[in-house]
Amino acid sequence: MNLRNIAIIAHVDHGKTTLVDQMLKQSGTFRENQQVAERAMDSNDLERERGITILAKCTSIIRNDMRFNIVDTPGHADFGGEVERILSMVDGVVLLCDAAEGPLPQTKFVVSKALAQGLRPIVVINKVDRSDARPHQVHDEVFDLFAALDATEEQLDFPTLFASGRNGWAVEKMGDEPKDLSPLFDLIVRHVPAPKVNKDAPFTMLATILEANPFLGRLLTGRVQTGTVKTNMSIKAMTRDGQTIEQGRVTKILSFRGLERVPVDEAQAGDIVIIAGLTKATVADTLCDVAVTEALQAKPIDPPTIGMTFAVNDSPLAGTEGDKVTSRMIRDRLLREAESNVAIRVTETQGADAYEVAGRGELQLGILIENMRREGFELSISRPRVLYQTVDGQRHEPIEEVVIDVDEQYSGTVVNKMSERKAEMTDMRPSGGGKIRLTFLAPSRGLIGYFSEFLSDTRGTGLMNRLFHSYAPYKGPIAARRTGVLIANGAGEAVAYAMWKLEDRGPMLISPGAKVYEGMIVGEHSKSNDLDVNVLEGKKLTNIRTTSKDEAVRLTPPMLMTLEKALAYIADDELVEVTPQNIRLRKRYLDPNMRKRMAKQAEA
Repeated sequence: MNLRNIAIIAHVDHGKTTLVDQMLKQSGTFRENQQVAERAMDSNDLERERGITILAKCTSIIRNDMRFNIVDTPGHADFGGEVERILSMVDGVVLLCDAAEGPLPQTKFVVSKALAQGLRPIVVINKVDRSDARPHQVHDEVFDLFAALDATEEQLDFPTLFASGRNGWAVEKMGDEPKDLSPLFDLIVRHVPAPKVNKDAPFTMLATILEANPFLGRLLTGRVQTGTVKTNMSIKAMTRDGQTIEQGRVTKILSFRGLERVPVDEAQAGDIVIIAGLTKATVADTLCDVAVTEALQAKPIDPPTIGMTFAVNDSPLAGTEGDKVTSRMIRDRLLREAESNVAIRVTETQGADAYEVAGRGELQLGILIENMRREGFELSISRPRVLYQTVDGQRHEPIEEVVIDVDEQYSGTVVNKMSERKAEMTDMRPSGGGKIRLTFLAPSRGLIGYFSEFLSDTRGTGLMNRLFHSYAPYKGPIAARRTGVLIANGAGEAVAYAMWKLEDRGPMLISPGAKVYEGMIVGEHSKSNDLDVNVLEGKKLTNIRTTSKDEAVRLTPPMLMTLEKALAYIADDELVEVTPQNIRLRKRYLDPNMRKRMAKQAEA
């Protein structure tokens, strides 16, 4: 059977997963009456809730005696580690670009990786049925992007389709009658080469995705580069530099058929399959015949840029909500994550109960924390901090390229806020529909916590996209949060009357009846200093009647913190306490005398 291996790449929210849904439907993978969830490829709870793809996934479609292995990739910069590895499995890519938004930083990132591997992309201008679509201008912008990324003559001669992924049609020219996705399938067959393979050589495969299965153990997904693999065959795993890690037998080979994984007896060069049976091999290792001595070349992974400390929860409420609270459980879970996610690095700290976790960005680490709390873990997390590098005795910090689309009336505020964060503007141009596109190079540490402020500054209409750019010399100090906090001075349950009395001090972060303890942050102080307050005091009752009847206490709704907001909000001497049921903010040192002593030491 003829075979084509392709990846679908695009910026976040440009419609990759929705397009794959329609390709599955139109190839007859689902029965006519079969109930299929929208965005069937996003199988994980968090992916469904947030509407983003976090983990790359494979599917396979058979149409007119042609098999298409399709990999749906994440569009968010924090999960770029997945995209880089996926591209080594495929022979062609379909690049999706939104007909209104045009190419954005992540488009640039995925295209640069695809071009560097020598792939010739097919460009699909998606969402051409949007009211603000500008397909021809976007087509020109994509061409300019390819040229700026030093594409070869062959790569610049890319074929283009205009499509509406949600409605399931693609056409070669705007104005043609839209029918279905046949033009896309036909173009893939014509433009993407069949895998160039050597079926007679010994078996080799590069492991690209790793997952754990309670019944089969470690599952390694990759493309068979040469030869044939069969069940019960003896194979070995080698590191990038050719060191043998382990030998074992193939207990199961799974092939993709639609959304199903089907056991097969053997797989040939060019096919994308899952192999079970090894216990130590991981991503970027070579699985091969015992006779092979040279490892396959694997791409080096971009370095992590942000770190956080994950520690045991030691607050007075520890262990009351979660069932996984010990440092050993946390350590095992983090090491398991680092195995399957190459972009995350875990190191042990001086203290026995804390681990340093480094990754590509706040979103990636935020999703790891969210997954852990849903599994029943309790953690205390430090403020995210950037990872510096020393070059020629000078401290260098990570710089990100930030592309912001805002309505014209908010552009002044955004430029002002970005310059306070030591960002340099590199471009400013109208992007249609009364919007302006601003491009900055900004230090990563200045962007920590800026996103929620940006949304309120632009009344929720702004779009902000970030991408790691490079390391550059340290830009100097950046002003931190300008307000202090209100700290509870006792343990118990918060009382509405006491909170009402404190309203003029600043907004609250908790609701009445919430459990509090000494050292927990209960509100934001309107001034720059911290203030210890009593939120437990009820109204004293007397036997004297007053003419003003006791009115019900009316409280302003509290500022409730999401996980990402809390991580961005805290200062260096504060922690986020994460449990399956609550997200609380607290001081690192709960005792007020200890806090004063530590503050004096820091000043000295």
